[in-house]
Amino acid sequence: MAKPRKYPPDPKKPLVTHLIELRDRLLRMLAGITIVFLCLFPFANDLYTTLAQPLIDQLPAGSTMIATEVASPFLTPFKFTLVGAFFLAIPWVLYQVWRFIAPGLFANERKMVLPLIVSSTLLFYAGMSFAYFVVFPLMFEFFIGVTPDGVAVMTDISKYLDFVLKLFFAFGLAFEIPIATILMVWAGITTPEKLVAKRPFIIVGVFVVGMMLTPPDIISQTLLAIPMWALFELGVIFSRIMVSKRPDAEEETSPPEPPPSAASQEDFYDRKR
Repeated sequence: MAKPRKYPPDPKKPLVTHLIELRDRLLRMLAGITIVFLCLFPFANDLYTTLAQPLIDQLPAGSTMIATEVASPFLTPFKFTLVGAFFLAIPWVLYQVWRFIAPGLFANERKMVLPLIVSSTLLFYAGMSFAYFVVFPLMFEFFIGVTPDGVAVMTDISKYLDFVLKLFFAFGLAFEIPIATILMVWAGITTPEKLVAKRPFIIVGVFVVGMMLTPPDIISQTLLAIPMWALFELGVIFSRIMVSKRPDAEEETSPPEPPPSAASQEDFYDRKR
């Protein structure tokens, strides 16, 4: 009876397995976002009203927001609800990313990545909340206050949505500075001491970034730059804590000394005699 022929393992099989896993994770992300969207869609108009409240509170008496396109009253709340569903589903999306990359990480990397994912999500939400509750009222009050006489402020709802979404993303991304700082130190790209030495350049840099990411007014630029500076200092503090708890690299990589062989022990006793 002939033995069955053994074929070499298919080198493409691991890649196909990873692609199937990636497809499943992406489908789960999409399903989570869809479920959140379906739950929020009946309240789309109320959600948009809440989003526009910081501007509505600052409008003069008799002024309202307007819709300059035919489909804007429907499409603009629909777009905001879809984007809001994605923002609310970020923990689920990051969890799927974690489940995809976790099998390829070492134990110490898993302990590091999971807290970073959780903290980065909370910081992103904190940045958006800071923009809505602190920056928007001050910024819109400034804009309405400098309106020339004879000009009626009647903001288009779609333009307002695009404006605030950019600010949400800018502030949410800016609040990720501590995570970026910790990752650079963890990867060995820099050290806390080098970051402290470059503090003057970083202070100038955060104000430049604030100027580029916010509208051309000093209030919103400063309100973005100062938290970025404070978050940078917070990232340096946590980086120092992380470095102090990291074991010495030489102790981790240096192999233990081998025990002396029997021949070397005999030579030692012969010399002692």
